[in-house]
Amino acid sequence: MPSWLLLAGMTISVFLAQYGHAFSVDPVRALPAAAALCALGVAIVAGRTTGRPRLAAGAAAFAQMTLFTLLGVVLAYALAANAGDLWDGRLAAADRAIGFDWPVVRSRLDMAPPVVWLLGLAYHSLILQMIVVIVVLSALGKFDTLRTTVCAAIGSGFVSILISGVTPAMGNLFDPADYLHLWPSVAWQEQGLITGLRDGSLRSLDLTMLMGIVSFPSFHATLAAIFVWAFRAVPRLAVPGGGWAVLTIVATPVFGGHYGVDVIAGLLLAPPAIIAARRLTRPAATSPIGSASLAQLRRPRATRPGPTPRSR
Repeated sequence: MPSWLLLAGMTISVFLAQYGHAFSVDPVRALPAAAALCALGVAIVAGRTTGRPRLAAGAAAFAQMTLFTLLGVVLAYALAANAGDLWDGRLAAADRAIGFDWPVVRSRLDMAPPVVWLLGLAYHSLILQMIVVIVVLSALGKFDTLRTTVCAAIGSGFVSILISGVTPAMGNLFDPADYLHLWPSVAWQEQGLITGLRDGSLRSLDLTMLMGIVSFPSFHATLAAIFVWAFRAVPRLAVPGGGWAVLTIVATPVFGGHYGVDVIAGLLLAPPAIIAARRLTRPAATSPIGSASLAQLRRPRATRPGPTPRSR
């Protein structure tokens, strides 16, 4: 329920953020997303009616994350259309103040093609990581961890999008033509998109081509950090899964086009998101009050001994 309530809040925010800058949606391009959500809804109902909780939990998690992705990107677009001055100068100055020299980092990375491919693939595998986390946790019946992971992801994403609305940025851009092996960053590819949102030339949404434009804080880093925590619930995946997520975090500044402070802020957002999600999704029966109440209900009442019957 907490995750559904967060999604409801995001839906309301989408409508409010579009005031004066309403977007239209290509109905044909919206069909794949609608079909996927319908299929997941059927899976949820089937899992619950046939007594298959793992199916219901996995389908519900996928449905929530799909809705979050759609609502989150549209909300970020709407906020970008209403945003003020760009914060790139301030974010770049903050990076320099704490010692990040990105031209040097990129030059050295460009001399190691295997590392470029490893980090590039790790960065672009975040959706695959989400799929693995949901499938594994639901298949193993680790429903508490699954609920917390999804709630933490949605809650932190919602917060990141709202913050980015008041700290808009193009990103830590670099021209890939200046390097031999580095891939174009996501921020480099999104320049025209952000410009179109800000100048009003882009107001039609293609739901099959949505791209995340949040710069500060980096939600890529936040979500990867949440996955590090989630993988710990499965001992066999704790090291490989956690390492996979850590590589994603390391790759985020270059391949996502993020500033260092973006990533730091994203990492700082993950722990409170997990703590809040654990409290929100904790079943009442596992709380101290809930446990005590259930114990009292299940405990048989002591009966007073009646009078001993007299013998005749």
